[in-house]
Amino acid sequence: MTDRPILVTGADRSGTSLMYALLGSHPEVAMIRRSNVWRWFDGAFGPLDEPENLNRCLDQVLRYGRMAVLQPDPDRIRREFSEGEPTYGRLFALLFRHHAERIGRTRWGDKSLHTEHHADRVFAEWPAAKMIHMVRDPRDRHASVIKRYPDRSKGLGAITGRWIESVNAGKRNVERHGNKYIVVRYETLAENPVETLHTVCRFLDLGYDGSMLAMGGVAEQSDEGGNSSFGRLEPGTISTQSIGRFVEVLDVDTIALIEALTGRLMAEHDYVPQEVSLGSIRRLRLRTVDVPAARLRIRAWKMRDAGRDAGRGVPAARLSPSTALR
Repeated sequence: MTDRPILVTGADRSGTSLMYALLGSHPEVAMIRRSNVWRWFDGAFGPLDEPENLNRCLDQVLRYGRMAVLQPDPDRIRREFSEGEPTYGRLFALLFRHHAERIGRTRWGDKSLHTEHHADRVFAEWPAAKMIHMVRDPRDRHASVIKRYPDRSKGLGAITGRWIESVNAGKRNVERHGNKYIVVRYETLAENPVETLHTVCRFLDLGYDGSMLAMGGVAEQSDEGGNSSFGRLEPGTISTQSIGRFVEVLDVDTIALIEALTGRLMAEHDYVPQEVSLGSIRRLRLRTVDVPAARLRIRAWKMRDAGRDAGRGVPAARLSPSTALR
């Protein structure tokens, strides 16, 4: 098998799961979701030419639930890993490749949030990789986040900051990595799935297959329904019902604030401002108080989240009890 990895990335609630379900239903593609290998595993255990470091890394792989679907064989991995450069990229590729071989697929890939921040490392280790970055209207994304996670309703700094950082990373990656990197609007995919998938498949050097539209190859989608936080859909449904729903979920002050913080980037992705009506006093408060305060919250969030670019290992709460390696 020639490794030509497919990576789906972007901020949460941006359509990454929809793209994952479509590609994971292609008869040639083995996709998994949220392996987070570049965020949590890359570099976290020291040089992998040292057996102890490799063992610690494989131990976490085996204990991390999201990797269980790969059914890794530690003995085979060690044997094949010893035959080449002891890099994290080679180790990750072996895990994905073995899974694809086991289920009879010729291509493999992963959908993990925010891999866009690790694109330089990805392409250094996997030169033949292709990355699809999903972007969604920041107002609809904000509405979807608080609809799905009501406890985050006051976290505008983190929610909007994450969108801004993600979109800016996508811009840099398109400039640096050219035809290896593509940005896809969630709205474009939902409104024109066939045309968009033809474009995506050409980008991936993958033949288009109409069976992708049914999303039957991904259990989460076939069991739980389609692409919306606003009510259950029939399995295999690609709906536009979540587009523009922010007007029903967000108050006018929140809409105005998000637009003020993201306006330039919104325009670059063809998102049109709502231009909500605010009185002169509220407009003055927005410009002199709310926007500066939100930018401070975004800066504080960025400082707290600064460790995301360094391999830090899987959070202990996501690991099963220790497993004795063979």
